[in-house]
Amino acid sequence: MIRFAPSFRVAAIALCSVCISCDQPRAAPPAIEFTAVPPFAAGSSEKMDVVAGTATGAGAGDRIVLYARSGVWWIQPDVTSPFTDLHSGKWKSRTHPGSAYAALLVRPGYNPPVQADALPAIGRSVLAIARVEGQPTRPRRKTLMFDGYQWEIRDTPLNPGGTPNDYDPANAWTDNRGFLHLRIRSAPATPAKAKWTSAEVNLNRSLGYGSYRFVVRDTSHLDSSIVFAMFTSDELGPYRQMDIEISRWGDPHVWNGQFVIQPYYIPANTFRFQAPSGKVTFMLRWEEDRAEFKTFRGDVSRWEAPAAAGHIFTSGVPAAGNENIHMNLYVFGNQRQPKLPNAEVVLSSLSELTIRRQRTRDFSRV
Repeated sequence: MIRFAPSFRVAAIALCSVCISCDQPRAAPPAIEFTAVPPFAAGSSEKMDVVAGTATGAGAGDRIVLYARSGVWWIQPDVTSPFTDLHSGKWKSRTHPGSAYAALLVRPGYNPPVQADALPAIGRSVLAIARVEGQPTRPRRKTLMFDGYQWEIRDTPLNPGGTPNDYDPANAWTDNRGFLHLRIRSAPATPAKAKWTSAEVNLNRSLGYGSYRFVVRDTSHLDSSIVFAMFTSDELGPYRQMDIEISRWGDPHVWNGQFVIQPYYIPANTFRFQAPSGKVTFMLRWEEDRAEFKTFRGDVSRWEAPAAAGHIFTSGVPAAGNENIHMNLYVFGNQRQPKLPNAEVVLSSLSELTIRRQRTRDFSRV
């Protein structure tokens, strides 16, 4: 009979345990994959796109944290909504554009940084990380000609003012007089949610410092939840934007106009006014460290004419760079009514009177 020394017997038992465990299936480590990746694009505070994926090995309460890279990594879709829930191992959200995108699988209680030079490392509350470069740019959008300029027509979703809007190229066109039409078109709605498509066009070139003039037909008929915005936007940074906005922001009892230097939540960056009914002319004179806005009754071409409203900003004014003019007709916070009325805005002219280039263009047709 062979006798084992006590120490050898323990080692043999341990070896058998290891061998038995080798036959048991091992749980796969947590992992994340992307199934929908937005295009490669410069960062923007206005543009949004869909991002989606799957996660395996997630436990109860685990969630997804999303980032988009624009210089640094920015949390998505915004600082007030830093987490994306999992549903049967799948996740879907919206993100601002970037050159790359990242998804983190995190445990409950994780406090993600709003922005970071580098992504967090796996460990402790971060269970898995996936990172992917933005997809090649999509085909060029449809365009239209208005007042001698070529404008791109939006056909992708956008989240202006925090309200998701879908955009239909059929909602932007010019008529036989050359006037630009933008409309919101309602669609069959469910009892709990209104449905609509909105309109936006943007100039496909930068004009820089100068004087900008917009002649707009009557907007006093617009529902209080509708926004008509004329603005310059530069995707080189999140706060390189200046706005002329016509909206009551859901409250029919407030003034319907405002001039804005982004970010709007700084009180000194917003000037409210009452836009006149009927045809209105809006002007912006943009210089280095200075932006002056004016509103006029009727079709006015002289800056010195009596103004219905005006304001000068000398702080936070963006420098000229890669900006484009946008005109956007969209819905803001429409949760109070199941049906949204159709709406339309008509621009009869847009003039760009540059200061520094000694070149004047006036395309008024009225």
